[in-house]
Amino acid sequence: MNNNAFNEMMVHVPLCTHKEASNVLIIGSADEELKEQAAKHNKVSNIEFGDKSLLTSKDDKNIDVIILTDVEIDELLLANIERVLKDDGLITFASESFSKNEEKLKADLTLVGEKFWIAMPFRFGHQTSILASKRYHPTADVVLQRSDLLDDLQYYSTEIHSAVFVFPKGEHNALTGIAKR
Repeated sequence: MNNNAFNEMMVHVPLCTHKEASNVLIIGSADEELKEQAAKHNKVSNIEFGDKSLLTSKDDKNIDVIILTDVEIDELLLANIERVLKDDGLITFASESFSKNEEKLKADLTLVGEKFWIAMPFRFGHQTSILASKRYHPTADVVLQRSDLLDDLQYYSTEIHSAVFVFPKGEHNALTGIAKR
């Protein structure tokens, strides 16, 4: 896997979609490169790193964005996320590609689609992830003042941000009714 692409896309797609992500949790493995990418948002965001137990240590709905780097999403985890995520919050997590495991991608979209207004897969390199949002749309609500001004990137750009949500016609059709666009 291209770590630059993964680290940049998992951080910048959600943090350039949410209007003002004050409180951000990054759950799972975080190498130095991912932490460097997250630090580019420190002027706007308070970012905390940890494992799943970080979710249970929070008391109220004060988290704007949750990024799951290598954590499998399930109903229990989603319930903990629901408990701490603000009403306009969003999450991003890795899933499976359509061609590798169509059923897993559909199951992940269905699971988060029950709690979120928007649940959209995005693809970069050989990775497929999902952005699920209660308010902000990942292509309509891109914060250009943030996405266009990020420096020292190898992969992410505003144009890539929008393009990764486009899927081939057959995959798009197969996900229609499951992905919430």
